[in-house]
Amino acid sequence: MAHFNRGNRPLSPHIQIYRPQITSVTSILTRVTGNALIVATILIVWWFLAAAKGPEAFARADWVLTSWFGNLVLFLSLWALWYHTLAGIRHLIWDTGRGLELKTAEMLGWAVIGGSAVLTVLTVLVV
Repeated sequence: MAHFNRGNRPLSPHIQIYRPQITSVTSILTRVTGNALIVATILIVWWFLAAAKGPEAFARADWVLTSWFGNLVLFLSLWALWYHTLAGIRHLIWDTGRGLELKTAEMLGWAVIGGSAVLTVLTVLVV
């Protein structure tokens, strides 16, 4: 098979000619936000464990989580939570066989992105 001539073409869609679609972008974001939520959970568990350990440990953890960087991480974690939730609802809709048409799938992708942004801002304003 090594001497089989395949020509000068890539074996799969190449990055130079492939245009990402909203469905592929939202699929990747679902995986990224799922992993980000694991990191956020570890930080919150660390905060609780530090509170149980004593005032010095809690002061250190609280300083990290209430710093500008901690606030940014928690804000992005909130967005990731809303995004992941809405993407899960979208997948439940797809599991019923609905919303699989290209236009509907694209609309649902934009709804997940926009809805997660709106819900994140509303949550921050209310809380």
